[in-house]
Amino acid sequence: MQNKIVLEDMSYILGKLSQEEKNKFKGSTIIITGCGGFLGYYFMHFLSHYADELQIKKIIGLDNFLTGTRDWLETLEKNNEKVLLKEFNVITDDISKIEGAEEANLIIHGASIASPIFYRIYPEETIDANITGLRRILDYYKTKSIDGLLFFSSSEIYGDPFPEFIPTDEEYRGNVATMGPRACYDEAKRFGETLCYVYNEKYNIPVSIARPFNNYGPGMNINDKRLPADFAKAVHEDRDLIMYSDGKPTRTFCYISDAITGYLKVLLHGKLDVFNIGIAKPEVSVAEFAELFSKNAKEIYDYNGSVVFEVPEDKEYMTDNPNRRCPKIDKAQRILDYNPSILVDEGIGRYLQFLKINNGKLL
Repeated sequence: MQNKIVLEDMSYILGKLSQEEKNKFKGSTIIITGCGGFLGYYFMHFLSHYADELQIKKIIGLDNFLTGTRDWLETLEKNNEKVLLKEFNVITDDISKIEGAEEANLIIHGASIASPIFYRIYPEETIDANITGLRRILDYYKTKSIDGLLFFSSSEIYGDPFPEFIPTDEEYRGNVATMGPRACYDEAKRFGETLCYVYNEKYNIPVSIARPFNNYGPGMNINDKRLPADFAKAVHEDRDLIMYSDGKPTRTFCYISDAITGYLKVLLHGKLDVFNIGIAKPEVSVAEFAELFSKNAKEIYDYNGSVVFEVPEDKEYMTDNPNRRCPKIDKAQRILDYNPSILVDEGIGRYLQFLKINNGKLL
């Protein structure tokens, strides 16, 4: 990867890891399910870029490419003999057939569909990846000696928190609809956490859980259909930024290098616990987020579009969409020394610079 933004981000992530955390990669074989997705992009690039320095033995990327992309992965595999890429469906395929799976000691289960547009198209696959796929992985590794297994849950399990629980900490139990257009994702993530708890209790699997809060940045395909990707696509194509809400919902947006730093720290924690991974401030409205995109786009792309509101054709587009999403990250700061520092204005600029260098593509 020659894109200077990604190279800078890789160095940033490495610098955020302690020497003790870096030492845990020595001699490791790492499996990443869902390696072709947004988060997989930075996991695979970071681990392959520093494979020799961290003394990583093998990096095994697994994906069925239902929504992920593979061209950049094939380039990584071609350029690094430590990278092995396999087309693999975590729901149906046998992980014991994957070369190197038996000796893997660090496992990242990222296979899922995270974009609301796509998990509504593939609701069964979304449920199965987070429950059936997760259970198959837990069953395979429950009798093996591993150092860490990371399960990606979601901040969506909190639903739309009552105002007194915002910012939201890990103890909040959630307020989620069991029936609705988002339920396949939200409830699958909740049950996935229960599976992690049960397998830790019964088999002592060192599984740790991350609850991501609104990640964005390089690696997010502009056709992803989530808000940052929609705005980035509009900028790249010199179209107006379209909001399909009144612009009032608020979020804290966590740039990808800060997010990946947190996820690696959760993985290397190596014991049952759950952590919010995101950034605590600023909490900005969708309208403010759009204006920040427009401001950065003018500087980077010489962009002349406007921010406009449209009523979505999809009548369920905003159903069960949380009004606010803001994490408390005190626990991750205290236990993991997790301290995100890239604020949203800078992060948007970095994302747009990445896209301009790569002409809107991931490769």
